[in-house]
Amino acid sequence: MYFSLIPDIKYDVKPVSYPFSESDYVTAKNFFRRYQVNPDIFDYAVFYNKYAVEDGERLEQIAQRAYGQPYYDWIIALTNNMINPLFGLPLNSDAHQQLVEEKYGDETYSGIHHYETLEVLTGQTIDGIKVKALDAGVIVDENFYNTPFTYWNGSSYITVAGSNVSKPISNYEYEVSQNEKKREIFILKRDFFDRFVEEFKTKNLYSESSDFITKRLKKVAV
Repeated sequence: MYFSLIPDIKYDVKPVSYPFSESDYVTAKNFFRRYQVNPDIFDYAVFYNKYAVEDGERLEQIAQRAYGQPYYDWIIALTNNMINPLFGLPLNSDAHQQLVEEKYGDETYSGIHHYETLEVLTGQTIDGIKVKALDAGVIVDENFYNTPFTYWNGSSYITVAGSNVSKPISNYEYEVSQNEKKREIFILKRDFFDRFVEEFKTKNLYSESSDFITKRLKKVAV
């Protein structure tokens, strides 16, 4: 269904003589037009439901569950801005492990990808909220890990080893976390489904120009 909504282009195949004839052109889908959902939509829970992808689950299976038809998988791909749907969903553990080991080789488990901070609380509380000296999950370098870290606890300065407030993340741990991030996707609610499809159709119509043939076809030279 997705490909039926993509407009066509007629492009020249480098004719030897001028003027061009219709036989000098080939008609194909215009895959250079890419529809991207405004990322601000994900700030509004009214538009979507969050969905946890299971191991081995495919887009068409999710579309069947969400919309009752497997060929609406392209809507899920677009609303999650998946450039390549084949790699937009999490891999199962075996496939993912094999891919990571091929990528990093002997450095898969021992190699350090980066360092991340741990949460550090000062011991202070403001308006019932615990004051942090350091947020967890901030990416830092090896120098931070090997350097003392000093913070104010409300009454005095406290100095601790950088290795006490940060940790190394192996290549494997990093890749696992990236794979897990793909597990949560957004499913457009049915209330907005028809509107989205109509907007997509409208966005894929050509405006009149020198190359215009129809709203679904234009001619270009390459």
